[in-house]
Amino acid sequence: MDRENAGRELAELTLVERSRANAPSGVTVVSVCITCKTADGAIVVGPDMFESVKAAIGESDRNVQVRPVQCLSVCKRPATVAVSSSDGYTFLFGDLQTESGTAALVSFVQSYQKSDYGLVPWRERADVLRKGMVARVPPLRWSPDDGSAPK
Repeated sequence: MDRENAGRELAELTLVERSRANAPSGVTVVSVCITCKTADGAIVVGPDMFESVKAAIGESDRNVQVRPVQCLSVCKRPATVAVSSSDGYTFLFGDLQTESGTAALVSFVQSYQKSDYGLVPWRERADVLRKGMVARVPPLRWSPDDGSAPK
């Protein structure tokens, strides 16, 4: 193999992405709590987070819906956001700051849509989401007898 062809072959290999047979289908829903307040209750931070996430994801991806919700009951860890789909895991994150949280969520949603059952590997999650993890809930349609992840 010569250098010229080796570079071309490498470029072709990096363009191929492994297809996930069990990636969530349909719409990925990003639910942003709009009633979240700072720990002292002085400032409502939820609406800013919602507007930032909505602007970042925008209308560019019809497979993502950003919606405001009234309280996700994680009041001690504002701002709180859930990412879910009808046949994927639901992730609940807290302690998100508008700027860093928005960027992390955009990246997470992209990985979520490509991952089996939306189960984004730990190493693909931004540090702010690793630290802010509140819950990971399995898909509703899932019921393996031993409770292990579907294969």
